[in-house]
Amino acid sequence: MKLRTSEVSRIAAFAEACRAAIGEKYVLDAPEDTAAYRSDFWRQHHGRSPYVVRPASTEEVAKVVGLAAKFKVQLVVQGGNTGLVNGSIPDSSGRQVVLSLNRLNAVRAIDTTGDYIVVEAGCILADVQKAAAGGGRMFPLSLGAEGSCRIGGNLATNAGGNNVLRYGSARDQVLGLEVVLADGSIWNGLQTLRKDNTGYDLKQLFVGSEGTLGVITAAALRLVASPRERVTLWLTVAGAEDAITLFARFRSRFGDLISSFELIHTNGVGLAARHLSGTRRPVDDTESPWHVLVELAWTFEHGLQARAEEMLGELFEAGLCKDGGMAASEQQRLNMWRVREGQSEAAREVGTVVRSDVSVAIPQIPVLLARIEKFVRQLDASIVFMPFGHVGDGNLHVNFVVPADGADVLGPKLLDSLFNAVTQLGGSISAEHGVGRTKRTRIGKMKAGASLQLMKLIKNALDPNRVLNAGIGVV
Repeated sequence: MKLRTSEVSRIAAFAEACRAAIGEKYVLDAPEDTAAYRSDFWRQHHGRSPYVVRPASTEEVAKVVGLAAKFKVQLVVQGGNTGLVNGSIPDSSGRQVVLSLNRLNAVRAIDTTGDYIVVEAGCILADVQKAAAGGGRMFPLSLGAEGSCRIGGNLATNAGGNNVLRYGSARDQVLGLEVVLADGSIWNGLQTLRKDNTGYDLKQLFVGSEGTLGVITAAALRLVASPRERVTLWLTVAGAEDAITLFARFRSRFGDLISSFELIHTNGVGLAARHLSGTRRPVDDTESPWHVLVELAWTFEHGLQARAEEMLGELFEAGLCKDGGMAASEQQRLNMWRVREGQSEAAREVGTVVRSDVSVAIPQIPVLLARIEKFVRQLDASIVFMPFGHVGDGNLHVNFVVPADGADVLGPKLLDSLFNAVTQLGGSISAEHGVGRTKRTRIGKMKAGASLQLMKLIKNALDPNRVLNAGIGVV
């Protein structure tokens, strides 16, 4: 689509005003400089944008957004650009300008008495974790992309991750936010209070909104005590039903001491072991179709391992596990997590990964997996079924590896079957990755009625001119 001359001039005038506001070198326009901002992390989605604007403070973000409102320019807010639903890059029109927050990367404060940390939106998640650890505390949000994703994007998409079972999703870590609204004004809700019943909980309006209601520039986040003893187990089971039984057993015995309970198909384990350098199978069992990764932790120094060993013996005696064991060193523990986190990376060596992010009620997990595996077998024998996910909250990533030349045909068929099955089971087709552009049409249909109308009312009230992340999210 070719832009009108007047539109090109208007966007150029906006860029010139931004140069005056934040500095010429922080408004990028050379194609080689903007290329990384126009494609997603996995290079599966590509957009067009004439400029990338990189402010360094909340005040500069406010100036840029205010200018966008004045010149009627659409902005796409970008953090670490690690999203999986095409929600952080510009569309193909060439009229959207990227607003990058990666220069807002300061840790403003940390308080281990109040157990909070205040960070700017461009802070890399791993750096937030390190800052918390330096103060003898833990920031519990943890996910595979934590070395490159940024906290603003984590909050904007309400990221889940591996510790949701115990600590909750990104939403549950937020005490307060600082947000630039679509007109360029700043809402300072950067409180560290644990209780405040003086009105609507406005901060939660922006968490999970995918940047469509305001630009998160800083956040006050809760910290927790660091565990002193951690136990990590890798088990194999004969079926997904057995994994659900295992989860119930562990939950009855260890309660909130369970940080993670992950279900992994043997196909993904095999791919990781073959294609990730330095990675090996956590157990020798190659026959069992399912693997389970469990992590327990508490703040006492001793005693958890003995309890876990006792539990392990009971599971084998009952025949619930085929094989398995406990990580005897930090190196073994990291290898287990590398297998869990590196499956998609390994799968790229053999084909194109068709990704998904869904949730169903925990008892429905085996039902969903059985339906989709049957569909895959009937559709095409070349497809590698590669599901994994967080059993404890019903969130599964039902991924598939397809031949590179068949992705355009097989991908939509696989996702149609999956999403239809999830909907029939009363689940959600977006559990922790957001909506982006990828799922916008589907979710728009599913959210018909009062839910969709309420969302439209909120969007129209806060961003009537569609300045922020137009075409992303539900409305």
